[in-house]
Amino acid sequence: MFIGYFTERPYQDREAPWYRTHHGMMDLSLSNGDYNPQLGGQLYNRYFDEKLQVEDVGFDGLMLNAHHSTPFCMGGGAMNLEAAVLARITEKLKIALLGNVLPIWDDPLTLAEELTTIDLISGGRLISGFVRGTGRESVAHNAQPPYNWERFQEAHDVIMAAWTRPGPFRWEGEHYQYRYINPWMRPIQQPHPQIWVPGILSRATVAWAAAHRYPYVMLDSQLSMTAQTFDYYREQARENGYEAGTQHFAYMFKVHVDETEEAAYETGRKLITGPGNLFLDGSNGKANPWVQNLPGFNARGKGKFLPTADFYSVKQSRGLIGGEKSDAPVYEGPAQTEEEHDDRRRKIFDGVLERHAAIVGTPDSVLPKIRHVLEQLRPGSVFIWHGDGDFTHEDTTRGIRLMGEYVLPAMREMGKELGLESPYEVDPLTNEPVVPMAVAS
Repeated sequence: MFIGYFTERPYQDREAPWYRTHHGMMDLSLSNGDYNPQLGGQLYNRYFDEKLQVEDVGFDGLMLNAHHSTPFCMGGGAMNLEAAVLARITEKLKIALLGNVLPIWDDPLTLAEELTTIDLISGGRLISGFVRGTGRESVAHNAQPPYNWERFQEAHDVIMAAWTRPGPFRWEGEHYQYRYINPWMRPIQQPHPQIWVPGILSRATVAWAAAHRYPYVMLDSQLSMTAQTFDYYREQARENGYEAGTQHFAYMFKVHVDETEEAAYETGRKLITGPGNLFLDGSNGKANPWVQNLPGFNARGKGKFLPTADFYSVKQSRGLIGGEKSDAPVYEGPAQTEEEHDDRRRKIFDGVLERHAAIVGTPDSVLPKIRHVLEQLRPGSVFIWHGDGDFTHEDTTRGIRLMGEYVLPAMREMGKELGLESPYEVDPLTNEPVVPMAVAS
């Protein structure tokens, strides 16, 4: 089993009025005039230091993502640069980029060159994830939403051709045209770096991933809905002539381990505080419906979405809410006092824990819950979402240390016992045991 580590790398300005607001923070409503460059630089370096500890304690990889124009994720625009730095300063960690938002790239050939460079610097440790993004990325980068799905697929095809076809050659597509494709670098991993596809809502994306035999990464959803999504992938795999195995499935979920149950609860609930993150279950981030539900972006009609579309917080984060009842406490107006606000946040976090949307506790108490997740979903790869929200550096490093000492070894034993094989043990493209990495000559 592959065990990775993830955080959004939030921009934490605890002195700023917006950071401690009792209002839910509307997405894309904060001006970058509130950005402190000195603090931003310190945070980037803090997160690099934490990734070095992630490697030291024995994680297999790390995951980076990119949401643009927001304080809840510092990876917007910088993700590939972060990956290049990590490729140089780490030695063993796989670097999963989940992922580059393909439809906003007007020049996917440049992206292919950037990703190849990361694979070269790292010695072949890149996992290249591709995503369609959400409406917020299309707005921020002036990408036409009706062509999102088409551009995603064609940009992928351009990148794959650049990686696998000897040049020079032309490309005459619907959305991309090149007179000369002949990038003067090739990935170390052959025929190309591993490609994993993350998602949470679109059935079309799951079907596309299954058709290409790419592992599908379910992002922080409820267990029953994730299991149904994995079943849909299996159905699509059979239609494409193969049986999907554990190597085709990955799951990301929130975990914090601490020295006592009380410390785990108090620190763990920081995951849903800090800069409002509309994609984090329980956070006080609010979606901008007109941004997230752009005309032509989301599929229309019954059967176009995964079962997660029935989960209120997922629909809300994509601007698809139409009067449905929330599965979490809903409050009219902001809290009037700090005590009332704290009480509300505790009740919301209790609901997150009841839904298994986060697991917090001591090593002894979290392991049975993690085993439950692995037994229910049978993923060959998992990502631990940690160190987010309002976590301090000390909170994060303490949790990483305890996971390394107690949780990771037990999870590996669980993976062996349950037969959870990752894409580094069974090749998802062939369903055959992985042979030593092919290296470009």
